[in-house]
Formats: sequence, structure tokens, C-alpha cells
Amino acid sequence: MNIFATVKTRVDAAVAALVAEGKLPAGLDLERVAAEPPRDPLHGDVTTNAAMILAKPAGQAPKAIAELLIAKLKTDPTVTEANVAGPGFINLRLVPSTWFDVLRDVLQTGPSYGDGARRGEKINVEYVSANPTGPMHVGHARGAVVGDALARLLAKAGFDVTKEYYINDAGGQVDNVARALRMRYLQAIGRITEADFQAALERKEIQYGGDYLVPVAEALAKRDGDKWAGVNDDAVWIPALREFTVAWMMNLVKEDLAALGVQHDVFTSEKKLVDDGKVDGALKFLADADLTYTGVLEPPKGKMPDDWEPRPQLLFKATQFGDEVDRPVKKSSGAWTYFAGDIAYHKDKVDRGFVNLVNVWGADHGGYVKRVQAALKALTDGKGKLDVQLCQMVRVLNNGEPVKMSKRAGTFVTMRDLIDEVGKDVVRFIMLTRKNDAPLDFDYAKVTERSRENPVFYVQYAHARGRSVFRHAAEMFPGVDLSDKGLAAADLSLLADSDELQLLKMLAAWPRMVEGAALAHEPHRVAFYMYDLAAQFHGLWNKGNEAASLRFLQADNTSLSLARLALVRGVGVVIASGLAVFGVEPVEEMR
Repeated sequence: MNIFATVKTRVDAAVAALVAEGKLPAGLDLERVAAEPPRDPLHGDVTTNAAMILAKPAGQAPKAIAELLIAKLKTDPTVTEANVAGPGFINLRLVPSTWFDVLRDVLQTGPSYGDGARRGEKINVEYVSANPTGPMHVGHARGAVVGDALARLLAKAGFDVTKEYYINDAGGQVDNVARALRMRYLQAIGRITEADFQAALERKEIQYGGDYLVPVAEALAKRDGDKWAGVNDDAVWIPALREFTVAWMMNLVKEDLAALGVQHDVFTSEKKLVDDGKVDGALKFLADADLTYTGVLEPPKGKMPDDWEPRPQLLFKATQFGDEVDRPVKKSSGAWTYFAGDIAYHKDKVDRGFVNLVNVWGADHGGYVKRVQAALKALTDGKGKLDVQLCQMVRVLNNGEPVKMSKRAGTFVTMRDLIDEVGKDVVRFIMLTRKNDAPLDFDYAKVTERSRENPVFYVQYAHARGRSVFRHAAEMFPGVDLSDKGLAAADLSLLADSDELQLLKMLAAWPRMVEGAALAHEPHRVAFYMYDLAAQFHGLWNKGNEAASLRFLQADNTSLSLARLALVRGVGVVIASGLAVFGVEPVEEMR
């Protein structure tokens, strides 16, 4: 039950009735008409902007339309009061039974409360897509959590979601890690020393110096012995070691993602796209549509990008689709640019039936957003939609001091370091406590403290408190049906305290929260909602500590206790539902 969607339907019906009576013109667009909680609860239960949205197309003053709508809405038996506020907002108060019905729906529906109707709309969410060159760092952890939570949120809202990982296994970086692996391999078979390896690193003959390559090299040596020791032809040993490295690293990536509770539905290889001729095919598609040409770009202002050359190149007409400049797709050497591979990859998604795409990238890819969006428009005749969510940096601290880098990785704190230190649930929750395009500080001390300032603890504590109430209830009321079905039959009209009613209204807002956060692609909204819900629940708990009559359990009043237990259970259901969106397990008790 989405009470706000229900009120929106009633407002739309009131508009339709006024149109039928000739009091409003036909053909009014109601898409932007909303029904939502008012900013100040004192103003009512639901507010709608209908009169303000319809004023201009109807050619009438907002307040005049508001009065017409109020006359219709007051005939609804669920509306007890309707008033005009400000320039034309309509504030409504609903009968208390509305909120009791919501709680019954929560209890009867369980974890699926808040689920959206199945839209049948396919959406592809691509996230992480780290180069298979080493362990994943904390920045990858943030992208993994944001992408995974967004995919879960979209699925809860009713979308048909595919979670995808793009393996960048065809570029120069995988060749570079293969070169570093060869040095570690020569070390593993005793041909060079650690000092030799470090000297090569200092001379920049190799780029990757982390210890994580040692077990990879040992595995290669165990499989092949000294087979590669005397092979100096790059065209022979680089492809072989690259393949071995990518396979090993992708296993490592999948293990780290599994430790974070992340699983993808599809892994797409860049190398396979190239080998299958998909890059050639995508650029032929654009050429056949007269969307490529040979030209010379003006030198860019500021930092010089890698793909600019002061000579003729094959260019994509990106400016026709909203980009600032046309973009190179082939270098003067004849090699495809990195962007050409991106075009082929997104055409592959389109060919698989996806026109609604979300990519979760690191902030350092911000400069590529417009060109890829332009390419998707070109590939889909403007029908494709690509939203790119950029994840800003994560600083790992302990009591405000930077945490030392991982020796295994060599240059950064790894995702696995983070998980091993505080656990996957804490990592996942904290990564969603700020919008992904804002920097985030991850402080070990703060994320493990037991206080209101730690949102992980505060939300989990609310769930655990609720479970403890039920353990006490089972002892106080032996033989009483405390199941969700039994609680749904309780006399919920006994919930008369203002904070109890406010908590009911927060539960009613959950379906609207799910839909709004999903459509906006903003899973962090769920974290804010859950914190507010926990705060409201803790506040009600504290009131019971101060006044015995407000405690959840009343030994001499079973009916009132059951009504309050129904409310406690409803809060637990919604918190568990929100944590499920985050991929976090709710706790039964705090230890």
C-alpha cells in the first residue's frame, strides 16, 4: 500500500471530475502533480501541488483551482480536513484508520512491503569493472556497494535488472601487469632476486610492484616450470602471461566481491568484443549512418588528452548528440582508440536488448560521460538512456589519521583490508551514508563506535531493540499469538500517542521512498530514511522509559501490548527491508 500514490490517484480523479463539469479545460498534463508528506507534520498528512501545476495550462489562479479541488476531496471519507496553504498547496488530513491499514499491510506483506509493481522494464547496471591488474582498493569498494545497492533498489521498485561487470582485458594496462608478472616469475624460478625486481621497478621497466603478484608467479612457475625463462619475443610471451594474469586476477576480483556480498549476472570481456569483430562492427554501423568522418581536431584547452593528435583522424560526430567536440575513434596509426571500444561495448548492450543503462564509474572517468552518452544516442536513434553515477574518493582513517597502505597492494588500502577490519555489513552501510558524488571519510574508529553518531549501530540497534521486545513479550504473554498474522488482527486504534502515529506515518512513507530513490538512482536516500526511522523508534522507546504507561509491554493490558507489538514489528520489517536493499543482515541482538 502506497498511501501517497493512492492520494495522487484521488487528486487525479478530482481533476477529471472538474474537467467533466467544465470547470477545468480538457487535456491537462497530470504527470508533475505530486502527493507527498508535508515538510512540517503540523500542516497535515499529505500535501499536493496540483493547483500550482495546473494553474498556467488551465488559465486560472492556483488558489481558485485549489478551492475547486478541495470541494471534491472533502467528499472522500478518508479525508478529515483539506486546506489551502501558501501560493496554492493543498494540505490534507486523513482519518487515523488510514495509518492502521498501512501497518496491517506491512504485517501481511512482510519483507515485500514497498515493492513496486513489475514494470517489465529492463535496465542494465554496470559497476566495478576494475582493470584485472591487481587487488581492488577502497574506491572500487564504494563503486561496488553503490552499484549493487542501486541494482537491488531498482529490483525492489519493479525493474528487471541485470548486473554487469566489464573486464578491461584488451588494453595496455594488462600488458604492463604481464610484464611485471614475468619479473616475479623469473624471481620465482630463481633467475633474479628481489633486489633485481625492485631495481626494474625503480627504472620504470615495470609498473606494478605489489606483493600480490608473488603467488601468481609461483602458480605460473608450478604449471610451466622454466618454460618462459628464455622466451624473449614479446609477441609470444605477453599474450600467454596476460591470459594467465587476467584469469588469476578475475578470480581474485570475484573472491573480493563475494566477501563484500556482491555478485554480477554478466561478465563481458573487452578482448572478446575485439576478437569477435564487435569494434569493427560498431564503427561500421556509425559510418553507414554517416556519423564518422576524417578530420583534424583543434588542440584542446588545458590538459592534453591521450587521444588528441595534430593530424587527420577518424572522428565520431559526437557534437550532434550533445558532446562539446567530435571524438577520435581511430588513431593515425590505425589502432582503435579506447573510446571506440566503449562504443562497441555499449552497442553490445543495445544488441542484447538494453536501452536503459546505468554505469557506476570512478570520478576520474567524469570526462568520458558526455561522449559515451552521445554514442548511445547515436546507436539507438536517440532512444537510449545512459545515467553515469560517479563515485568520489574514499579516505580511510583511524581516529582521524590516515591508515597506512597495504603492503600486499603496494600503493593503496585494499577492499579486503577494509572488510577484514570491520566486516562487510559495516563497509556496505557506510559507503551509502553519503551521495556517491561527494567524497567520503571511512574512519575505523567512528564506524565501530556504539553511538548515535554511527548510523550502522544506530539503525541495527533499533532492529535489535525490537527483537528484544518480542523476546520479553513471549515470556509475559505465554500462549498469545505474536505472529504477524496475529498482530495484524490486534486493535490498532489503541495506538493513540502522537509519536506512535508519527511512526506509523513514517512506515507509510517507505513505498514512496523506494520508488523515488530508485527513479532518481540515489540509494543513499534509503540510508537517510532508515536513520530517521530508527531515531523515531528510539525516541518512542525513551518515552516509555520516562512514562511507564507508554512502554510497549503492559502486563495488565494485553490488547494495548499487542497493538504496540504490531507497531514494533512493523518497524522491524521496514528496517530489514531497507537493510536488504543495502545487502546488510539485520541483527537480532547487539553484543
